[in-house]
Amino acid sequence: MNSTSTVAAVDLGAESGRVAAVSFDGSALTLDVAHRFSHGPRERDGVLRWDLDTLNRGVREGLAVLDAGADPITSVGVDTWGVDYALRTADGGLVDEPTCYRDPRQLEGMAAAVKEVGAAGLYLATGVQLIPINTIFGLVSDVRVHPHRLAAAHGLLMMPDLFHHLLSGAVTSEYTIASTTGALDMRTGRWATELLEQLGVPTRLLPEVVEPGTELGPLRGEHTGALRGCRVIVPAAHDTASAVVAAPLRAPGSIFISSGTWSLVGVETDRPWINEDARAANLTNEGGYAGTIRLLSNVMGLWLLQECRRQWAAEGHVDEGRELSYPRIAELAAAEPGLVSLVDPDFTAFLAPGDMPGRIRDYCARSGQPIPMSIGAVARCVIDSLALGYRRVIESVVAITGGAPPAVHVVGGGSGHTLLCQLTADATGLPVYAGPVEATALGNAAVQLAALGELAGLTDIRAVVSASARTAEYIPRPGQDWASAAERLAALTRAETTSRSQRSVTEESQ
Repeated sequence: MNSTSTVAAVDLGAESGRVAAVSFDGSALTLDVAHRFSHGPRERDGVLRWDLDTLNRGVREGLAVLDAGADPITSVGVDTWGVDYALRTADGGLVDEPTCYRDPRQLEGMAAAVKEVGAAGLYLATGVQLIPINTIFGLVSDVRVHPHRLAAAHGLLMMPDLFHHLLSGAVTSEYTIASTTGALDMRTGRWATELLEQLGVPTRLLPEVVEPGTELGPLRGEHTGALRGCRVIVPAAHDTASAVVAAPLRAPGSIFISSGTWSLVGVETDRPWINEDARAANLTNEGGYAGTIRLLSNVMGLWLLQECRRQWAAEGHVDEGRELSYPRIAELAAAEPGLVSLVDPDFTAFLAPGDMPGRIRDYCARSGQPIPMSIGAVARCVIDSLALGYRRVIESVVAITGGAPPAVHVVGGGSGHTLLCQLTADATGLPVYAGPVEATALGNAAVQLAALGELAGLTDIRAVVSASARTAEYIPRPGQDWASAAERLAALTRAETTSRSQRSVTEESQ
C-alpha cells in the first residue's frame, strides 16, 4: 500500500457540483475540494432541461485543477442525483439535452403508466415507490408524446453513466443509479423488461448494469500531470447511495437521512422488501453498495427552503444588504413558535420551481390553518413539516421491518442545519448524529479506494469515515406534542388527497 493514495470524486447535485481530491493515508480520509460550481435546469423549447454544457464544463475545469496538482490521482468516479437520463445517438452524440424530473411531463407519464398497468403492478414489478420523478414516467411520456426522441436514440444513459461515458467511452449503467429508475427489478437487479414492454418502452436502449467499484478503463484526454494514468472507476453513482456508504452508522437498524435538495429517509437492509404493506407505505427499495438495499422514501427536502430563498431574493428581501443566507433564515425560523402551521412536504404543487412561499400560504389557507406571513414563520412551517415528514417515514419503515432504530444519522448538506437536526430529534424521539456534510464525495471516493484494494469493504469504510469526520449530536427535548402534530399533518394530507381525487373525477366527467 502506498503511504497516501488519492482519488477524484466528482459529485453533481441538483443545484451545484464539486470536484474533490480525496486522500487516504491508511487511517483517515482527507477531502480537498478543487472546484465548485453552480448549475440548474432551465426551460428550452417548452421543456425544463439540464444545462449539460455548464455541467460538463464544471467537471472539466475541476479535473484540470487536479491535473495541475502535485499528488497523482489514481482514479476518478462520478455520482449525481437520480432518475434523469440522456438519450444517446448512434454516432455518440445526444438526441437532445436531458429533461429534468421537475418537468410537468413526469406527472402525465405517471398518470398514463398507472392507467395502463395499475399502481400495484408498477410497484410489485420493481419494488420502487410511485413518485412522479421516476425515470420510467419520463420514458412513458416519450413513448406517448415524444416518440421521435426514442426513435432517434441508440441507447439510454443515466446522468452519472453519461459522465462516465464522456470520461472513459464506456456504455454501462451503474447499479445504484439504475435502481432509481422504477425500471429495474430490485429482486434480481435486472431491467424489468416485461413491464417496460407492456408500457411500450423499447428495451433495446438499456445498457448493461454494473456494480459499484467496476473499472471502466483509462481516463480519456491529454493529461500530463497528476491525472496521467488515471482510471475511471464507478462509485455508488447515485449520490444518496454514496452518502449512505459514508454514513457512520453506529448500530444495525439505524435510520439514515441523506439531506439535501431531497431528503431520503430509510434503513439499510440485506434484502428488498416488496409486498403490499411496503407498497401501501410507498417505500422504495434502492440498490446500495456491497449487496445492500436501502429501504427508504423520498421527502421533498431542502428544495422547499431553496425555492423560498429564491423567491425572497426576487422580492428584494436582504439582510445587511445581502441576499438572505440559510443560517439567517434558520435564525428567523428559530425565533418563531413551533407547530403552528404545517404542510405536507410532498404535496405535488411543491415539486416545480416557482413562488414557494405563496404556495405554502395557499396550502395553509385552504386547510384552515394560520397563514404564515413573515419569512421566519414560513421557514418554521417548512422545517417543522420536514421533521414530521421524517417521522412519518421512520414509522413506516419500523412497521414494515419490525426494527427498533437506535438513532438517526443525518448526512449531506442538511446535516449542518442545526434547527432541522434538533427538530428531527424532537419529532422522532431518537438521538440524531449529524455529519459529515461531504458524505457523498467521501462515499464516492471510498468505493473507488475499496476497488483499488486500499479499503476492505463497507465496515472498514465506515470506521475510516468515523475517524475522519466530526459529527454533532442532538438529543430529543421534551415540551412540544409532536404526536398530536403528526396526527394533524396526517389528517391534512388525507383531506388534500381526497380533495384532489374529487377534482380529478369532476374534470374527467366534464
